[in-house]
Amino acid sequence: MQSENPFVADFVKLMNSAAGTLAGVGREARENARERFKEFMGDMDFVSREEFDAVKELAATARAEVETLKARLDALEAKQNTSI
Repeated sequence: MQSENPFVADFVKLMNSAAGTLAGVGREARENARERFKEFMGDMDFVSREEFDAVKELAATARAEVETLKARLDALEAKQNTSI
């Protein structure tokens, strides 16, 4: 048999309300922290992996072209120096 003590019933209601409020505060704090983290990361200049790989490939191609042109220039300079 359960007794209906108004003090206990009010205390239980108060604790349930407090638990709900704390859960809401925790949820709000978590969402706020997540939003701030997104803002922080959004302000940084990150690139996607695809963009990075594309630029890396362009740099490798440019480096190879520079080496080819350098070799041609060295050959032309050597040829010019021998003809003088």
